[in-house]
Amino acid sequence: MTDQSLAVMSLLFLVLVMLSALAVVYVKYDARLMFNQLQKELREQDKLGVEWSRLQLEKNTWSSNSRIEKLARTKLNLQTPKPEQIVYIQVK
Repeated sequence: MTDQSLAVMSLLFLVLVMLSALAVVYVKYDARLMFNQLQKELREQDKLGVEWSRLQLEKNTWSSNSRIEKLARTKLNLQTPKPEQIVYIQVK
């Protein structure tokens, strides 16, 4: 090999090493961004899970039979029918 071709190959290898180093830096930076995004999404998931549990509890509280019966008696002035007021319907 001549000195000129050796210099060209050395320059080519130098450029390839520099490109490889830049690629490593870019991939590491991108991985950090994705990790930060993942952490943000996991925090959001935890927050939504807590809110979901709270809403389930609230729904169960609002729809409890004792609460509905109490509201029916106090606000709507409803009462349990007497046995003679109950009408049974026979389905054919």
